[in-house]
Amino acid sequence: MDATQDQLVQQSRGKEVVYDSRSNEDNSITNHNNNKNKKLDLPKLKHLIKWLRITTYIFFILVGQTIATLLGRLYFDKGGNSKWMATFVQSAGFPIIIPFKFFSSSPTSLHLSLSKLISIYFAFGLLSTGTNLMYSYGLVYLPVSTYSLLCASQLAFNAVTSFFINSKKLTGLVLNSVVILTISACLLGINADDEGDASNNIAKGKYIIGFLCTLGASAMYSLMSSLVEYYFEKVIKEKSYGAVQSMQIYPAIVTTCACVVGLFGSGEWRTLKEEIRDYKTGTVPYVMTLTFTAITWQVFSIGYLGLIFEVSSLFSNVIGTVGLPLVPIFAVVFFHDKMNGVKVISMVLAMWGFISYIYQHYLDNIEAQKARKHNGGENLALC
Repeated sequence: MDATQDQLVQQSRGKEVVYDSRSNEDNSITNHNNNKNKKLDLPKLKHLIKWLRITTYIFFILVGQTIATLLGRLYFDKGGNSKWMATFVQSAGFPIIIPFKFFSSSPTSLHLSLSKLISIYFAFGLLSTGTNLMYSYGLVYLPVSTYSLLCASQLAFNAVTSFFINSKKLTGLVLNSVVILTISACLLGINADDEGDASNNIAKGKYIIGFLCTLGASAMYSLMSSLVEYYFEKVIKEKSYGAVQSMQIYPAIVTTCACVVGLFGSGEWRTLKEEIRDYKTGTVPYVMTLTFTAITWQVFSIGYLGLIFEVSSLFSNVIGTVGLPLVPIFAVVFFHDKMNGVKVISMVLAMWGFISYIYQHYLDNIEAQKARKHNGGENLALC
């Protein structure tokens, strides 16, 4: 009997061990499935957050660019004459970004020496100064509608700079956009005889200067965009908001200082007192116009650098082109610009070029998603 009882006890213990092992296996399977679900949900959440950031940057570009361009033209339209002052406000609003700098770290100094960082920021600051000054000449010598449509040429320039600097491919759709945007700019150039006359208070010679300065600024802007993308991807290799804010603040300091030097060196500072006194809407509107111009350009810069950081310089320029047709419409309403047939055709061509770029980006995004799914399937198979 004792032997039989011992056997029964051992058998029951064996069953308990089997049950325990099975329960442990079930728990491990459950934990594995939970971890797997968490791993699958985490990329979706990150993807959603990323697109929320991209949407915010797009909004900043569209609103900032449209309002800043219209306010810049308002400054000249109401009696402002200083090109250096118009250039100054494009970068002078950087102090509003400084408080946000304290909430993010920028470890770029760990990758580059301080002297190299200073040299890079100084070079970008000088490039920005030249670009902004040429944009100011374009804005004062051109109707704002013509100026905005000419700015669309930066997409064509950026396609070339992205190909050589960022190794972006030139597809048929991209080349199609380059050709169309070039034709659009040429139409506006041919329209110089109509735009540059006394009825528009623009001398033909000044129209040509504004035309060439705007094209030159668009080319330099595109070059700088590609160089900024190269800086993020190849130089500092840093994915942080601190890196974006540093690229916005430090070159802006250089640009602002260069504008102050230009303002005093050109002698335009002597006419500022008279300019403020004779401003058509008064001293307070004069100050408010410049202040809000400075703020909206910084809003634009946040979106511009953010999209370069998140996507590419080419996509950033594409989004900037979305807002360009809005400016001529507002210009006709508020500044009574002429919207003739040539401008309408130019606007349609610019939008055509923009749609080609967007469709190419859509195709690239589909290919990237397929590649991610393929790589994800291989990783799951390996697991």
